[in-house]
Amino acid sequence: MIVLREKRDLLTIGHTALDYIIRVHEFPVPNSASTIKNMQTFHGGAAANVAIVASSLGLKSSLISAVGGDFQGSDYQKQLKNFNIDLQDMIVVENDTTPTAFVLTDSNHDQIFYFYWGAATRFKESGVPHKAIKNARSVHLATGDPSFNLKCGKFAREEGKIISFDPGQDLHMYSPQDLCEVLKVSTILFGNHHEVERILKNLKMNVDELREFGPSIVVETRGINGSIIYSDETIKVNALERDPVDPTGAGDSYRAGFLKSYLEGKSLLYCGKFASAVSSFIVEAEGCQTNVPSLKMVHERMNE
Repeated sequence: MIVLREKRDLLTIGHTALDYIIRVHEFPVPNSASTIKNMQTFHGGAAANVAIVASSLGLKSSLISAVGGDFQGSDYQKQLKNFNIDLQDMIVVENDTTPTAFVLTDSNHDQIFYFYWGAATRFKESGVPHKAIKNARSVHLATGDPSFNLKCGKFAREEGKIISFDPGQDLHMYSPQDLCEVLKVSTILFGNHHEVERILKNLKMNVDELREFGPSIVVETRGINGSIIYSDETIKVNALERDPVDPTGAGDSYRAGFLKSYLEGKSLLYCGKFASAVSSFIVEAEGCQTNVPSLKMVHERMNE
């Protein structure tokens, strides 16, 4: 008996992780200490964050991450299933643990990340998930192993998929050659202003040259200063003014919101405004998946 898989709008590839959100007044200098004001554990990982927010907004999502034996039967696995996210192609490493992130935020809302890869070290030896990629309309390459992302990106391009790429804090792991190859097969590049600036500097290109080389759309997020979308024109989008509680995960939710609108054929200006509204919910609570909005909630906020 052949069981047909339900077609998916978006496949996200990269980390599913546990997040330790740690708040300090200021970051310590070397050989000193800083008192932790608050620490909590949340569900996170850039790929999982995008998948959950995208699913909440109405996209049929699937997710591929490398997780440990502790993931099986966990509350996190149950939560992902409750969002109707296809987990058939998850890479489960029974004798290892699910990746863990330690996110430190100071009183200026600047952040430092420490990341334990755990089971995610097995990405390198994993084969390309051909069926999952073929089954999806678009593929989002989030933080994760560069070689695995590159393999998946190349196959997705052969299959004519829409490919978005967000190296995030793993940008430093990409060799110049790998970075060029991933960018060459990408449709959209997402990054904060630090990451986009670093990419342009490393490749010795300006934004227009980067767009001619690879992704035709470059989306640069700037926190409370909104975002800039580079395409045939430069589009500036304001952030929605909110009192931020925790900026962790705001970028991932922005990407999910942008892709939701983009796959619906909306204008890039609308995509940016919609994405900004989505991310405004995430910063209102600690954790990346604590205050995930519905499509109705986002539309109501946009209309305010």
